[in-house]
Amino acid sequence: MHKTTTAIAAVTFAASFLLAGCDVEKTKEGNVTMPKYEVQKTQEGNVTLPKYDVTAPSVVVGTTEKQVEVPKMTTETKTITVPVIGVQTADEKKAEKKAEGK
Repeated sequence: MHKTTTAIAAVTFAASFLLAGCDVEKTKEGNVTMPKYEVQKTQEGNVTLPKYDVTAPSVVVGTTEKQVEVPKMTTETKTITVPVIGVQTADEKKAEKKAEGK
């Protein structure tokens, strides 16, 4: 049960970074021409929506072992598994792609 709760907490934490770490770049201008109305419609409308490329961050969730004190009749140092989260932001991903020559 404890591992499940920890895993859920880690995924929730990572999801919050996913939304906050996005990089949105406008790649195409939009054009919206609204129709003119008087008593009759005098012009047709033309809509061109802008285009966006969204680069989402990479999130790595895993575990690592840490030494912690666990109370018993006496205290002792025990190795347990704790969650680890690694986030690569959109800017870092772009720099990595640029370094690879893509």
